[in-house]
Amino acid sequence: MACHNKKEWRAVKQPRAWQRMLSGRRLDLLDPTPFDIEIEDIAHGLAFVARWNGQTRGDYAYSVAEHSLLVEQIYRRMYPRDPVQWYLAALLHDGPEYVIGDMISPVKSAVGPEYEVLDQRLCAAIHIRFGLPAKIPAQIKKRIKKADKFSAWLEATQIAGFEVAEANKLFGRPDPEIMDGLRIHLRPPVEVRRDYTARHAELMAAMPSAV
Repeated sequence: MACHNKKEWRAVKQPRAWQRMLSGRRLDLLDPTPFDIEIEDIAHGLAFVARWNGQTRGDYAYSVAEHSLLVEQIYRRMYPRDPVQWYLAALLHDGPEYVIGDMISPVKSAVGPEYEVLDQRLCAAIHIRFGLPAKIPAQIKKRIKKADKFSAWLEATQIAGFEVAEANKLFGRPDPEIMDGLRIHLRPPVEVRRDYTARHAELMAAMPSAV
Protein backbone atom coordinates (compact mmCIF):
# COMPACT_ATOMS: atom_id res chain seq x y z
CA MET A 1 0.00 0.00 0.00
CA ALA A 2 1.51 3.31 -1.09
CA CYS A 3 1.64 6.28 1.36
CA HIS A 4 1.56 9.76 -0.18
CA ASN A 5 2.17 11.89 2.91
CA LYS A 6 3.46 11.72 6.50
CA LYS A 7 -0.02 11.72 8.01
CA GLU A 8 -1.09 8.80 5.85
CA TRP A 9 2.11 6.87 6.67
CA ARG A 10 1.58 7.31 10.42
CA ALA A 11 -2.04 6.18 10.10
CA VAL A 12 -0.91 2.98 8.42
CA LYS A 13 2.18 2.27 10.51
CA GLN A 14 0.87 3.31 13.91
CA PRO A 15 -2.79 2.38 14.37
CA ARG A 16 -4.30 3.13 17.76
CA ALA A 17 -3.76 0.13 20.00
CA TRP A 18 -4.78 1.50 23.38
CA GLN A 19 -8.07 1.45 25.21
CA ARG A 20 -9.25 4.01 27.73
CA MET A 21 -10.45 2.40 30.94
CA LEU A 22 -13.09 3.74 33.31
CA SER A 23 -10.33 4.44 35.82
CA GLY A 24 -8.86 6.87 33.29
CA ARG A 25 -5.92 4.61 32.45
CA ARG A 26 -4.88 4.12 28.84
CA LEU A 27 -3.87 0.52 28.33
CA ASP A 28 -1.67 -0.18 25.31
CA LEU A 29 -2.75 -3.62 24.14
CA LEU A 30 0.46 -4.21 22.19
CA ASP A 31 2.79 -3.00 24.93
CA PRO A 32 0.91 -3.17 28.25
CA THR A 33 2.63 -2.02 31.44
CA PRO A 34 1.78 -2.76 35.09
CA PHE A 35 1.32 0.98 35.68
CA ASP A 36 -1.83 0.96 33.55
CA ILE A 37 -3.48 -1.97 35.32
CA GLU A 38 -6.20 -1.36 37.93
CA ILE A 39 -8.21 -4.08 39.66
CA GLU A 40 -11.39 -2.01 39.37
CA ASP A 41 -11.04 -2.06 35.58
CA ILE A 42 -10.40 -5.80 35.56
CA ALA A 43 -13.33 -6.58 37.86
CA HIS A 44 -15.69 -4.35 35.90
CA GLY A 45 -14.66 -5.72 32.53
CA LEU A 46 -14.75 -9.39 33.54
CA ALA A 47 -18.14 -8.98 35.22
CA PHE A 48 -19.59 -7.94 31.85
CA VAL A 49 -17.82 -10.53 29.67
CA ALA A 50 -19.95 -13.63 29.10
CA ARG A 51 -18.54 -17.14 29.15
CA TRP A 52 -19.72 -19.69 26.59
CA ASN A 53 -20.49 -16.85 24.14
CA GLY A 54 -23.56 -16.18 26.28
CA GLN A 55 -25.07 -19.58 25.47
CA THR A 56 -26.07 -20.39 29.05
CA ARG A 57 -29.38 -20.83 30.84
CA GLY A 58 -30.74 -18.13 33.10
CA ASP A 59 -31.62 -14.46 33.14
CA TYR A 60 -28.02 -13.29 33.53
CA ALA A 61 -24.92 -14.16 31.55
CA TYR A 62 -22.34 -16.28 33.31
CA SER A 63 -19.41 -13.90 33.48
CA VAL A 64 -15.67 -14.45 33.39
CA ALA A 65 -15.48 -12.78 36.80
CA GLU A 66 -17.87 -15.37 38.28
CA HIS A 67 -15.89 -18.13 36.59
CA SER A 68 -12.65 -16.76 38.04
CA LEU A 69 -14.09 -16.76 41.55
CA LEU A 70 -15.11 -20.39 41.07
CA VAL A 71 -11.71 -21.41 39.72
CA GLU A 72 -9.99 -19.84 42.73
CA GLN A 73 -12.38 -21.64 45.07
CA ILE A 74 -11.76 -24.98 43.37
CA TYR A 75 -8.01 -24.37 43.41
CA ARG A 76 -8.09 -23.77 47.18
CA ARG A 77 -10.00 -27.02 47.67
CA MET A 78 -7.51 -28.94 45.55
CA TYR A 79 -4.35 -27.39 47.01
CA PRO A 80 -5.19 -26.07 50.50
CA ARG A 81 -1.52 -25.79 51.52
CA ASP A 82 -0.37 -23.71 48.56
CA PRO A 83 0.93 -20.17 49.18
CA VAL A 84 -1.69 -17.44 48.86
CA GLN A 85 0.06 -15.98 45.83
CA TRP A 86 -1.07 -18.94 43.75
CA TYR A 87 -4.68 -18.42 44.87
CA LEU A 88 -4.31 -14.89 43.56
CA ALA A 89 -2.88 -16.23 40.31
CA ALA A 90 -5.93 -18.51 40.01
CA LEU A 91 -8.28 -15.56 40.52
CA LEU A 92 -6.43 -13.55 37.86
CA HIS A 93 -5.93 -16.41 35.40
CA ASP A 94 -8.37 -14.91 32.87
CA GLY A 95 -7.49 -11.31 33.69
CA PRO A 96 -6.53 -10.32 30.12
CA GLU A 97 -10.08 -11.01 29.00
CA TYR A 98 -11.21 -7.73 30.54
CA VAL A 99 -9.88 -6.10 27.38
CA ILE A 100 -9.62 -8.87 24.78
CA GLY A 101 -12.82 -10.69 25.71
CA ASP A 102 -13.46 -14.40 26.15
CA MET A 103 -13.03 -16.58 23.11
CA ILE A 104 -14.24 -20.15 23.15
CA SER A 105 -11.53 -22.68 22.26
CA PRO A 106 -12.65 -23.27 18.64
CA VAL A 107 -12.40 -19.52 17.94
CA LYS A 108 -8.95 -19.31 19.55
CA SER A 109 -7.78 -22.09 17.24
CA ALA A 110 -9.11 -20.21 14.23
CA VAL A 111 -7.48 -16.92 15.25
CA GLY A 112 -4.08 -18.54 15.66
CA PRO A 113 -1.00 -17.71 17.75
CA GLU A 114 -1.54 -13.94 17.71
CA TYR A 115 -4.24 -14.24 20.37
CA GLU A 116 -1.90 -16.21 22.63
CA VAL A 117 0.87 -13.61 22.28
CA LEU A 118 -1.49 -10.78 23.20
CA ASP A 119 -2.85 -12.78 26.12
CA GLN A 120 0.66 -13.50 27.46
CA ARG A 121 1.70 -9.83 27.32
CA LEU A 122 -1.36 -8.69 29.20
CA CYS A 123 -1.06 -11.53 31.70
CA ALA A 124 2.55 -10.61 32.49
CA ALA A 125 1.61 -6.96 33.12
CA ILE A 126 -1.27 -7.99 35.39
CA HIS A 127 0.92 -10.39 37.36
CA ILE A 128 3.65 -7.82 37.95
CA ARG A 129 1.10 -5.19 38.97
CA PHE A 130 -0.10 -7.40 41.81
CA GLY A 131 3.18 -8.84 43.01
CA LEU A 132 3.24 -12.10 41.08
CA PRO A 133 6.01 -13.30 38.78
CA ALA A 134 5.44 -12.29 35.17
CA LYS A 135 5.46 -15.95 34.20
CA ILE A 136 3.78 -18.39 36.56
CA PRO A 137 5.78 -21.60 37.23
CA ALA A 138 4.75 -24.44 34.94
CA GLN A 139 3.59 -26.63 37.81
CA ILE A 140 1.31 -23.92 39.19
CA LYS A 141 0.00 -23.08 35.74
CA LYS A 142 -0.86 -26.75 35.29
CA ARG A 143 -2.71 -26.78 38.61
CA ILE A 144 -4.69 -23.68 37.69
CA LYS A 145 -5.56 -25.26 34.34
CA LYS A 146 -6.87 -28.33 36.14
CA ALA A 147 -9.08 -26.17 38.38
CA ASP A 148 -10.17 -24.28 35.26
CA LYS A 149 -11.26 -27.52 33.59
CA PHE A 150 -13.18 -28.61 36.69
CA SER A 151 -14.95 -25.25 36.62
CA ALA A 152 -15.72 -25.68 32.91
CA TRP A 153 -17.19 -29.13 33.65
CA LEU A 154 -19.47 -27.65 36.31
CA GLU A 155 -20.55 -24.82 34.04
CA ALA A 156 -21.11 -27.17 31.11
CA THR A 157 -23.35 -29.54 33.05
CA GLN A 158 -25.25 -26.98 35.13
CA ILE A 159 -25.88 -24.07 32.79
CA ALA A 160 -24.50 -24.74 29.28
CA GLY A 161 -26.64 -27.73 28.29
CA PHE A 162 -23.96 -30.44 28.18
CA GLU A 163 -24.63 -34.03 29.16
CA VAL A 164 -22.33 -35.38 31.87
CA ALA A 165 -20.76 -37.93 29.50
CA GLU A 166 -19.95 -35.20 26.98
CA ALA A 167 -18.49 -32.94 29.65
CA ASN A 168 -16.37 -35.82 30.96
CA LYS A 169 -14.96 -36.35 27.49
CA LEU A 170 -14.18 -32.67 26.89
CA PHE A 171 -13.01 -31.53 30.32
CA GLY A 172 -12.22 -34.68 32.27
CA ARG A 173 -14.14 -36.23 35.13
CA PRO A 174 -13.64 -34.07 38.25
CA ASP A 175 -13.06 -35.38 41.75
CA PRO A 176 -16.50 -35.61 43.42
CA GLU A 177 -15.06 -34.55 46.78
CA ILE A 178 -13.61 -31.38 45.28
CA MET A 179 -16.88 -30.53 43.55
CA ASP A 180 -19.13 -31.40 46.48
CA GLY A 181 -21.69 -28.68 47.18
CA LEU A 182 -20.60 -26.37 44.36
CA ARG A 183 -23.52 -24.81 42.55
CA ILE A 184 -23.64 -22.03 39.99
CA HIS A 185 -25.96 -19.13 40.79
CA LEU A 186 -26.32 -16.50 38.09
CA ARG A 187 -26.23 -12.95 39.46
CA PRO A 188 -26.29 -9.34 38.27
CA PRO A 189 -22.86 -8.13 37.08
CA VAL A 190 -22.67 -5.49 39.82
CA GLU A 191 -22.75 -8.21 42.51
CA VAL A 192 -20.09 -10.29 40.79
CA ARG A 193 -17.88 -7.22 40.29
CA ARG A 194 -18.15 -6.42 44.00
CA ASP A 195 -17.26 -9.96 45.09
CA TYR A 196 -14.37 -10.22 42.64
CA THR A 197 -12.89 -6.96 43.90
CA ALA A 198 -13.40 -8.01 47.52
CA ARG A 199 -11.75 -11.38 47.03
CA HIS A 200 -8.81 -9.73 45.30
CA ALA A 201 -8.42 -7.36 48.27
CA GLU A 202 -8.48 -10.30 50.71
CA LEU A 203 -5.78 -12.16 48.82
CA MET A 204 -3.61 -9.06 48.43
CA ALA A 205 -3.83 -8.41 52.18
CA ALA A 206 -2.68 -11.98 52.83
CA MET A 207 0.31 -11.79 50.48
CA PRO A 208 3.68 -12.00 52.27
CA SER A 209 4.77 -8.59 50.93
CA ALA A 210 1.72 -7.01 52.56
CA VAL A 211 2.70 -8.21 56.03
